[in-house]
Amino acid sequence: MEEGGRAPTAIVGWACMTLCLVSYVAAFSQGASLSACSDMMPRHLRVQLHSSSSNYVTVHTNMSFFFPGDKVPVTVRSTRDYMGFMLQARKVSNMEITGTFIFLPPGSKLLTCSEDGDTVTHSDKSLKRNLSFVWKAPDQPIGDIKFFISIVQSYFVYWAKIESAVVAQGGKN
Repeated sequence: MEEGGRAPTAIVGWACMTLCLVSYVAAFSQGASLSACSDMMPRHLRVQLHSSSSNYVTVHTNMSFFFPGDKVPVTVRSTRDYMGFMLQARKVSNMEITGTFIFLPPGSKLLTCSEDGDTVTHSDKSLKRNLSFVWKAPDQPIGDIKFFISIVQSYFVYWAKIESAVVAQGGKN
């Protein structure tokens, strides 16, 4: 009798696990969660972090400096397809998120972490590779910045906080 009770319990457990997994996957297929704003870590079920030194993604801009209010083009290049991402500009001095994104490619949307439009994330789970954005610096001086991107290759594999080179604020004394 005892063994007969285990099979239905196992089936119910498997069904519950499958439904839970589907709900997690559906929740993040339309962008990163606000809970990822500070550390840029995906909140998927059992994701595996990979070393940022062995990633296949670069984030860069063709500008080595900017002035307050400038528009800075940002390019994300990848040698492999990925599903999700989160992109931010952060002050080098204290790692605060800064500025706003004013141009987004298809398949992405703005997210408000600290201020309106300061973060970009994916809006669908279509495969992505090379993306272009435009970031607008605040009108007041903020100091040097770096762009950071976290990439989700699949529901279980990601790279967090891949950094650009420093983009210096021009006109500092």
